[in-house]
Amino acid sequence: MILMDGKALAAKRKSELRAKVDKLPRKPGLAVILVGDDPASRTYVNGKRRDCGECGFYSEEYTLPAETAQAEILALIDELNGREDIDGILVQLPLPKGLDSRALLDAIRPDKDVDCFHPVNVGKLFSGQKGGFAPCTPAGVMDLLHEYGISPKGKHCVVLGRSNIVGKPMAALLLAEDGTVTVCHSATPDLARKCATADILVSAVGKAGLVTGDMVKEGAVVVDVAMNRNAEGKLCGDVVMEEVAEKAAYLTPVPGGVGPMTRAGLMDNTYRAACRHLNVSPD
Repeated sequence: MILMDGKALAAKRKSELRAKVDKLPRKPGLAVILVGDDPASRTYVNGKRRDCGECGFYSEEYTLPAETAQAEILALIDELNGREDIDGILVQLPLPKGLDSRALLDAIRPDKDVDCFHPVNVGKLFSGQKGGFAPCTPAGVMDLLHEYGISPKGKHCVVLGRSNIVGKPMAALLLAEDGTVTVCHSATPDLARKCATADILVSAVGKAGLVTGDMVKEGAVVVDVAMNRNAEGKLCGDVVMEEVAEKAAYLTPVPGGVGPMTRAGLMDNTYRAACRHLNVSPD
């Protein structure tokens, strides 16, 4: 069994971006809006700030109280939409109760929507059109598969989870590379049997211990997207590592697998947004 090292690949991708950024007329700019004091969100935002520094990006952070009015956040987004030095805008989720996340995400200009939440970018993804952004986590999973020489073409791919952030776009990206995709969720009957038919199994549910050894086909590729804490408070994914490692050919660890690739995907989208705004080739 081969552990797919997302941490090492993300570092490689950020180093590659740094070399490209040095050739641009100006630094790519990313603005992050954090509303409230959710500890996990603070950790994620701190990581994104470090990533920007490693890639040579310009970054701004707007930390707002949980009671900030919707109109105030919309006004900030509108201001950032008009700034030429800001290429990407990110609203950190989840938002405090009382705020309409859909309205806020829709207010971000599609060409600055580096998280790929705007309906324009989502539409381009599902219709196979070019010019949009790939959602960061599913794009990171695809990058990992490519790095390890794993092609979805002709393979049965099972995606556990149907969220707009991971499950649905993950299915779209696998389909785009000729995978035969099954999406499973809480209402799927006989889940274990369906998972056991997968050549590539991607779990993005957020339930520790969900994927056990009996749910995995011999020689399968297992990608664990989830980030949970077990009863002892230790970070873990959906997959029972000890059991699945005995059957899988490839497996992503948690932490150190998909997580770093998600952040690398955000950096790549921000770089590509800057290249569009500067009218230069990203390659």
